[in-house]
Amino acid sequence: MIKEGFEVIGGVTLPIFNTRSTIENEQRCLGDWIGNSIDFLMRASNPLHDEARRHQQQQQQQQQQRMDPTDIDEPMKNQVDVVEKEGWRKLLAFLGPGFLVCIAYIDPGNFESDLQSGAEYQYELLWIILVASVSALIIQSLAANLGVVTGKHLAEHCRTEYPKVVSILLWILAEVAVISADIPEVIGTAFALNILFSVPIWIGVLLTGLSTLLLLALQQYGVRKLELIIAALVMIMTGCFFAELGYAKPNAALVLKGLFVPQLKGDGATGLAISLLGAMIMPHNLFLHSALVLTRRIPRSDKGIKQGCKYYMFESGFALFFAFLINVCVIAVSGSVCSQPDLSAENRANCNDLDLNRASFLLQNVLGRWSKILFGVALLASGQSSTITGTYAGQYVMQGFLNLRFKPWIRNLLTRAVAIVPSLIVALIGGSSAAGQLIIIVSMVLSFVLPFVLIPLLKFTSSKVKMGPYANSWPVMCTTWLIGGAVMSINVYYLTSLFVKWLIKSSLAMGAQVMIGILVFGMILVYLIAVGYLAFRVDREITYLIVSDEPSNMDPINLEELGHGPSSELQPLPRKDIIELQLPRDV
Repeated sequence: MIKEGFEVIGGVTLPIFNTRSTIENEQRCLGDWIGNSIDFLMRASNPLHDEARRHQQQQQQQQQQRMDPTDIDEPMKNQVDVVEKEGWRKLLAFLGPGFLVCIAYIDPGNFESDLQSGAEYQYELLWIILVASVSALIIQSLAANLGVVTGKHLAEHCRTEYPKVVSILLWILAEVAVISADIPEVIGTAFALNILFSVPIWIGVLLTGLSTLLLLALQQYGVRKLELIIAALVMIMTGCFFAELGYAKPNAALVLKGLFVPQLKGDGATGLAISLLGAMIMPHNLFLHSALVLTRRIPRSDKGIKQGCKYYMFESGFALFFAFLINVCVIAVSGSVCSQPDLSAENRANCNDLDLNRASFLLQNVLGRWSKILFGVALLASGQSSTITGTYAGQYVMQGFLNLRFKPWIRNLLTRAVAIVPSLIVALIGGSSAAGQLIIIVSMVLSFVLPFVLIPLLKFTSSKVKMGPYANSWPVMCTTWLIGGAVMSINVYYLTSLFVKWLIKSSLAMGAQVMIGILVFGMILVYLIAVGYLAFRVDREITYLIVSDEPSNMDPINLEELGHGPSSELQPLPRKDIIELQLPRDV
């Protein structure tokens, strides 16, 4: 009996006929051959459909390669169920990621800027906190929407969208942002230990690594327990600063005026306003938020995605409201105490050069030793919670850009080792004042890195290639680009003006000043070209691929509008790999 079958020749499946087979088998084989040939011709004449099909198969193969056969049920075990019925139980299911995100807005670096602005300008810069908090809510909501709609976080999108060299450079900048954000947290925790237990700053720097590893050990009990711990730390900070606010008794009318009446008096106020505004959008936080939303199992349907975006907006607003209150409390307490006419000469000197390590004196006349305890506990809670969230942001960055997964304690050890070295050197050589200056320096580094994280986020969430019908509307797009452009312009202006002032006041020879100026401004030009490349590059990687469990009322995607060829429509393609999305291991 001669073997029957098919042979693939030139991409077309051809039948191998058996001369002894029946007429019916020959007809069946001929029909199959004709059907396969027609399918081949249709695919050849419709490259857009074939490209989308190959794109879907490639993503499914990549997902299967990352997932071990024994880990199929792992995503479902890690994710949090979301009830279908709307109400407070559904909101509670979403509650959690916002608190991990809001920590970046109440970290020791923000406290440093808050204390200085209150000591120097009383309540005049409170309106900056209000504007920055609203802007932060809008930007963070975009990060959450990106994860909910596409099932991928920001780092994964950067890896698949940009060329390999660009992706590697973005990864390096992201790692710089994570490490730079970790340095103020290390120093803040060391200051807190010094305030509470009189531990030398350099020893406190060393102890921060051990304390964070102990807290990270709690993550084995699940993501909800970790979110509960972070929320508790936020509440501790809120309680401590509200207690201080009650004892400081600031003028309520002046506080309200500072919140709603914009004013900037002098160059010093402008510089502090820039510092406050620039510190309110942290680069690593955008990676973190877009990944944390994947811990919820949201129905892959039109209704489920819209509800997910809506609930995450409410949840983020609720958590960021606490961050807003804490920042207002810090500025109000600092402004109230440092503006008192009967302040002692020593305390007046502290107000003129206020940093985290000196701030415990603020309520010493009213609370005595309890003033140090309240501020020290709040600062310790801020530093520890910030280091935990920074570790997870670094984990997602490494997994997204390089597809590598480290256990959190290993990732924390690597990040913390890099952050501890400069902190330890500065603390040993210059003490607490130099450590405070290091916080300002890393804030500048974060301002430098911000465009390389914020621009991809704004581009991706405004692109129909990425978000389909969930892309930002024109009002939202204009608002977010206005906010992002303002923050990035302010940061670039701030860094450039600081360099110019330093160059003018330096004692270098004229020739050296000219050479340094040419070199630095050349680097600024390259920097602006890189920013322009990210801003004007056309997105090409299609990620709007969802599974719908109900009839969709969404319009199909017009690929001609997206720059993908002749007029053709591509309906949302199924992606089972999103439903079975595997979160970074042990996160």
